Amino acid sequence: MLDNFLPTSSEYIRILPEIILTLVGVLIMFLEAVIKDENKKGIFAPLTIAGLVAALIGSLMANGESGPAFQNMLIVDGFATFFRVLVIGVGLLAVLSSIDYLRREDSPGGEFYALILFSLVGQSIMASANELIMIFIGLEISSIASYILAGYLRDDARNNESALKYFLLGSFATAFLLYGVAWIYGATGFTNLTEIRRALLTGSEPAALAGVAAALIFVGFAFKISAVPFQSWAPDVYQGAPAPVSAFLSVGPKAAAFAVLLRVFMTAFGTISSSWVPLVWGVALATMTVGNFAAILQSNIKRLLGYSSIAHAGYVLVAVTANSGNGSAAAMFYLAAYAFTNIGAFAVVAYVSSKGEKYVRVDDFAGLAQRQPGMAAMLSIFLFSLIGVPLTGGFFGKFYIFKAALDAHLVWLTLLGLLNSAVAAYYYLRVLVVMYFKEPGEAAENIPPAGAALQIAVYGSALGILVLGVFPSWLLSFAKMAGLP
Repeated sequence: MLDNFLPTSSEYIRILPEIILTLVGVLIMFLEAVIKDENKKGIFAPLTIAGLVAALIGSLMANGESGPAFQNMLIVDGFATFFRVLVIGVGLLAVLSSIDYLRREDSPGGEFYALILFSLVGQSIMASANELIMIFIGLEISSIASYILAGYLRDDARNNESALKYFLLGSFATAFLLYGVAWIYGATGFTNLTEIRRALLTGSEPAALAGVAAALIFVGFAFKISAVPFQSWAPDVYQGAPAPVSAFLSVGPKAAAFAVLLRVFMTAFGTISSSWVPLVWGVALATMTVGNFAAILQSNIKRLLGYSSIAHAGYVLVAVTANSGNGSAAAMFYLAAYAFTNIGAFAVVAYVSSKGEKYVRVDDFAGLAQRQPGMAAMLSIFLFSLIGVPLTGGFFGKFYIFKAALDAHLVWLTLLGLLNSAVAAYYYLRVLVVMYFKEPGEAAENIPPAGAALQIAVYGSALGILVLGVFPSWLLSFAKMAGLP
């Protein structure tokens, strides 16, 4: 009897990425404690990169042993593998863009890299979780590390404020999630997603109870994806946190939260979609609108990108509203394109901002094209992708999302989404005008040459955007095969 509960070797392989990330994170914290020579602490970044590469390989190995693990609490399939690779790739780009930044801010400690790894452990668990309790555990592992990362520069008041806001509002949202989990458990007697779906299919449970549970759980996820009306934390946290951390928070945790949102609502609550689709419809529209119109008013580029991230969460929610395999695949493609775009944009912001992040206003980018034409060109690619200009990943991301919405007969939501995209073009183009048509300011005059790691992050992100913009079919085909039905 006991043998039925003992993990098999295949099950260990299925959680290989989490094992690698955890071991490397613990090793870095141990080395941080024993290495006293500041010059030797440069080992932490290469060690982290090696661990992330190993975790990427482990994700592919785990996909070769796909199936349920640990009493069906986790499930490794193409969907989980996609998001595991995505969040680990985001972590890799975030680490590369952080090396010069941390050295510049005199904070090259190993705990930063350990926190990135531990946050990725939680995000990877979320991507493969098939159990609401496991989702909560993964969410909290990721969140606790993220709260600390937001306040990493402890002597900076902006970092402290950012971390405190993120922690307080995150705890509030988690309470709603747990209440929703308790509610659905009381209604069905299960927390396993497959079992919940089976219980709701029988029709023995009142649909109203399941609908309330779905709404409460959605609140918890809505905070993580910065959806209206739970979006107020995002611009404040992104503005106050270190720029590389803002890049990481705007992509990694958000992608993992969307992975969970898609799996929970299309698996467990797929049979009661008539209850939650109208709610998501309204939230998607409000999120796009609030994000885009608020971004127009911003003069701080980190806040601008913060409100932009809110708007892009609204676009992905359009795909969720479609409640179809095409919608799931479109959301996956969009999140991949957005990951490259936002990581790259924030990396350039971190580079221009100088020590202490003195130059983070839009006007501080004046004349960047004259002083650093390469970085200005890369930021232009990122902004064009955010707009949705053809030959960028952002274009096909929006195309597939709105096509999935039209296929689901969401005509009005599609039209309003397209109008929102037109509004967004204004504030992105404003940055381009400042870079190319204004004389260089103090920030552009004092920019040092970019380091090798930062260049790899920036140029690599731009290359990813262009590859997805020119050859989108390979990723979309995989997303359709791996996506949820």
